[in-house]
Amino acid sequence: METIRVPRSGPGRPRTRPAHLLGDKGYSSKAIRTWLRRRNIPHTIPERADQARNRLRRGSHGGRPPVFDRQAYKHRNVVERCFNRLKQWRGIATRYDKTAQSYQAAVTLASLLMWA
Repeated sequence: METIRVPRSGPGRPRTRPAHLLGDKGYSSKAIRTWLRRRNIPHTIPERADQARNRLRRGSHGGRPPVFDRQAYKHRNVVERCFNRLKQWRGIATRYDKTAQSYQAAVTLASLLMWA
């Protein structure tokens, strides 16, 4: 989460606090939600079934369920479709590159070719 960078359209350093974060159930941990709240980053992350069961099992001590905006979450499909198209490149899907730099270069190249 510390590596989040949102590039600016003009001059200046990248922002480290996005306007809104959309995540899947893999980012539903209490630690991540707390970190996002401390940094005042609004987020839309669905609650995992086991977390909901544990919260309900604790009764009134379990707290309220986290806020979840279904309309905002529907926009995640754009990112998922992009990942699916990138995974069609064999080198990216299986990560043949040894270094992070060469892998990032391959993802950038594939993105440019898809865009063009």
